[in-house]
Amino acid sequence: MAIILDEKKLLFTLLTNHSMYQMKADRYGALLHTYYGPKGIPFDYSYLITYADHGFSGNPYDAENRLYSLDVLPQEYPVYGSGDYRSTALKVRYDDGTNACELRYLRHEIQEGKYSLCGLPAVYASNDTKADTLIITLEDTRKRFYVHLYYGVMEDLDLITRAVRIENHSDNTIYLEQVLSTCVDFQHGDYDLHTFYGRHVKERTHQRVPVSHGVQSVGSTRGASSHQYNPFFLLSRPEATEDTGDCYGFSFLYSGDFLALSDKDQYNQTRILMGIHPGNFCYRLDPSESFLAPETAMAYSANGLGALSRIYHKAYRNNLCRGKYKTSRRPVLLNSWEGVYFDFDGQKLIDMAREAADIGVELFVMDDGWFGKRDLDVSGLGDWYVNETKLGCSLKELSDEIHSLGLQFGIWFEPECVNEDSNLYREHPDWALRVPGKEPVRSRDQLVLDFSREDVREYITKQMFQVLDSARIEYVKWDLNRSISDIYSALLPADRQGEVAYRYVLGLYNMLEKLITRYPDLLIEGCCGGGGRFDPGMLYYTPQIWCSDDTDAIERLTIQYGSSFGYPISTMGSHVSKCPNEQTHRNTPLETRATVAMSGTFGYELDVNKMSPEEKAVVTEQIREFKKHYDLIQNGDYYRLTNPKDNPDFHGWEFVSEDGSEALLCTVALQISPNASRRCMRLKGLCPDKIYLIDDVEYPGSALMNGGYLLPFAQEEYESFRIHIVEKR
Repeated sequence: MAIILDEKKLLFTLLTNHSMYQMKADRYGALLHTYYGPKGIPFDYSYLITYADHGFSGNPYDAENRLYSLDVLPQEYPVYGSGDYRSTALKVRYDDGTNACELRYLRHEIQEGKYSLCGLPAVYASNDTKADTLIITLEDTRKRFYVHLYYGVMEDLDLITRAVRIENHSDNTIYLEQVLSTCVDFQHGDYDLHTFYGRHVKERTHQRVPVSHGVQSVGSTRGASSHQYNPFFLLSRPEATEDTGDCYGFSFLYSGDFLALSDKDQYNQTRILMGIHPGNFCYRLDPSESFLAPETAMAYSANGLGALSRIYHKAYRNNLCRGKYKTSRRPVLLNSWEGVYFDFDGQKLIDMAREAADIGVELFVMDDGWFGKRDLDVSGLGDWYVNETKLGCSLKELSDEIHSLGLQFGIWFEPECVNEDSNLYREHPDWALRVPGKEPVRSRDQLVLDFSREDVREYITKQMFQVLDSARIEYVKWDLNRSISDIYSALLPADRQGEVAYRYVLGLYNMLEKLITRYPDLLIEGCCGGGGRFDPGMLYYTPQIWCSDDTDAIERLTIQYGSSFGYPISTMGSHVSKCPNEQTHRNTPLETRATVAMSGTFGYELDVNKMSPEEKAVVTEQIREFKKHYDLIQNGDYYRLTNPKDNPDFHGWEFVSEDGSEALLCTVALQISPNASRRCMRLKGLCPDKIYLIDDVEYPGSALMNGGYLLPFAQEEYESFRIHIVEKR
């Protein structure tokens, strides 16, 4: 059993294959956190808790004991107004205007299998996954509401998930001003905080800093998880490396506003919190109503950052992504965007598709510009009908022609936004998010539709269904090209406006669920100006996400490196684009662009009609090679061999099959110099006692891992190498 209960002590111990998590309801009913770390003999770790008379740390009235203060005790779910002055997980305002609150243990329940969350994404247990659920119910001392704490223990995945449901069982309305999903209190030790920051076309840059006294936080109030910060962060010991040391991961399964923080207190205790950002949040909870907070997936590794990443890679590939393309090979695609932008008609697209089919591409994607009045990005959004005048044919005729070439066909949508120059906006201006009496903030000449409203969602859904039903379409790119502002819904009363941002995300998930239910074989790629909504919440609906609008291969090294800490390679949309690159104007060898794009879903985004015969021959070979190594790249264990920020000479990474029988080493020379020294790369994940072949030369696995492999000399700037390593049979 993954959950061990000591009824007498009310001690709860959660066990995965390699980790242990523990909490205890004490004699006053406070739920205290006692341990999270390596798996050991189940034991009451509350012996580590110190009770002392701390100045200016108050005592609960029922404790009658100056040695007992929630201001210094490690808690499982701290609340505002309890005498704990640190950052808290829950803040409630009662109907009389008061907001002080205390929680006490009420009951618990253990269930076989993993809980699910209605309307929200969650890690799920497959048939071969061991999972159990613990639900602990706390009640506020004023007897107004319950807090149900959900714990999912995924034993074989080494994953523990958490979620929260607040239930109003009183006769009065309460207001939830902050509901975070996860709190973990670490009583002892120094830690480093790993976060992933960035901006549009420069997402998920890895940052490692010591946890210092006070609050360190990242988050988003942009309506999406954002380019600027990612809802995933790590806590590690200062001495932890890729291969050694204690590491903890916290991943928030939500695609909207979020807050993640560390709070190191006066006694050197570190509190970790994660959940919905309170900045755009206040939820009215009427009698008998419940509020469901999203899930956090937590993982622990004693073997460094790389092992922790591989826990998330495996879990998200197999127990978060869903549908046909969770396991089926995804087609190599050509996207029209950087090739022709808005400047196309049906014949130009068919000409591109014909050349693409000849070189081995399997899916042709028509990007923005096929609908409404849409020759630039200033009009047409919201009018999801095919512009047959521009195409010179119907969508069915275009799709049939594409399919006759042996290709699948896909299209681009941006369902969440509207241009003011559109029929939809002229007919329904109140469907856009905008504050009464204030002109809205424009971004990319577009506004955001109010997806908290069912009527808006139904209208857009109906339009999308009509398009998708009119032709054979196997792929959809779902985009969002601005941050959300002017958060106000015309349908909700004043005291429910704080719910709009949360309801918007639920509406997004509702639409995506309808889409995948109606079209189970449809491959959906998420996008938000590239990586502005690259989060595990979206992966529940879209098994891949466009990693960044920056398609420069050298820039992508840092972006994909940072992304790999919490997300599997199979989720990263990555394409070979033209040179000079659109974003950086850098020239990069075609082979290097392929090497980087292969460490993702792989595809092309350029005008193949402008490629030389020699380049087309190279692309044909690249596609053949990718398909040959597909399972290894998409499902193998991923190893970060260097950090591109710290190593100015070259960058390397590696894929290793689960049984260790083969590997693929990828490297990119970041700079070259005359009379250069030879570069050596130590491999990882191989079997020490096996003999491996590289270009018919034999190497023991131990030699490749301990001594390393001498890389070829780079002959030009940004040259890359893909080195296949196979076990000798």
